[in-house]
Amino acid sequence: ERDHPVTSPLPTPGLPDGAAARGGLAVLLVEDSPVLVERVQELLQAMPEIGRVRTVDREAAAVEAFAEAVPSWDVLVLDLHLKQGTGFGVLRALRRRPELQPVVVVLTNHDVPGYRARTDALGVQHFLDKARDFERLGELLREIHASRT
Repeated sequence: ERDHPVTSPLPTPGLPDGAAARGGLAVLLVEDSPVLVERVQELLQAMPEIGRVRTVDREAAAVEAFAEAVPSWDVLVLDLHLKQGTGFGVLRALRRRPELQPVVVVLTNHDVPGYRARTDALGVQHFLDKARDFERLGELLREIHASRT
């Protein structure tokens, strides 16, 4: 019913608090499943490549998070079906803000050709199926971090 708490920066084993935020990715997770939020947060907390994370579960909250973030988010991990609104609405709002350039990773249970085509048209770089591709998310985030450092 509400945004999940912000954890910024994530504690990183072996680094003092805040050290990860200086060089780590800023990730906005837009997901309404508490179970999946927990799984993704556990994954991110174990990654030294991640600096800060915010989790929201509604389209409007995601759009607001982009308006409020300074600096902006490096990566948007996005579900397509949300408590209120859709991931497609988030993508359309993001397209209206060309100054924002996050890498967009769709993480969904709805891996159908029509959705892939729509997300491609809206500029999505990566499309992952929650059940089949979840383990790929960590690898992908490490690749994104490496490409930016």
